[in-house]
Amino acid sequence: MKISFKITAKLLAQIHHDLSHPHPFAAERIGFVQCQVAALHGKRLLILAHEFHPIEDADYLNDPAVGAMMGPAAIRKALQIAYAAPMCMFHVHRHDHRGDPWFSHIDLTENQKFVPDFWHVQPKFPHGAIVLSFDSMAGLAWIPSKRTPIRISEFSIVGSPMRFLGVRQ
Repeated sequence: MKISFKITAKLLAQIHHDLSHPHPFAAERIGFVQCQVAALHGKRLLILAHEFHPIEDADYLNDPAVGAMMGPAAIRKALQIAYAAPMCMFHVHRHDHRGDPWFSHIDLTENQKFVPDFWHVQPKFPHGAIVLSFDSMAGLAWIPSKRTPIRISEFSIVGSPMRFLGVRQ
């Protein structure tokens, strides 16, 4: 299955702006991107980023073992957003470097724990996680019919100029 993720340059800039603000104790910022999804011909999915929901300062847990840890209130709020609209949710954070990012071992472990929870409120949609760098992104999508996440293979940043971040296999 091929999964494409599209985001506007304006929304991506908003996400980077929010993720750049220092937090009182967390080493990084995190949030959720609410997305629409379309099934395309030939076992393809198109994920369209719609709106960013940053995690509020009070909803971070002080855990020095990780860059940022969401508390139960953060996850509950994201689940409520997902419940209110027929859309999918993608967790997002940034690794502060240039080039292709990838999830740390902790990222992968934690994502596996909470991303499937979104099926309790929107069971028909894929949900996932995106990791940004300063100039690229990578992601995984959990598809309802699959047991393991699928790597997002293509990212498009829509704006002027339009950018494609390659096809990943």
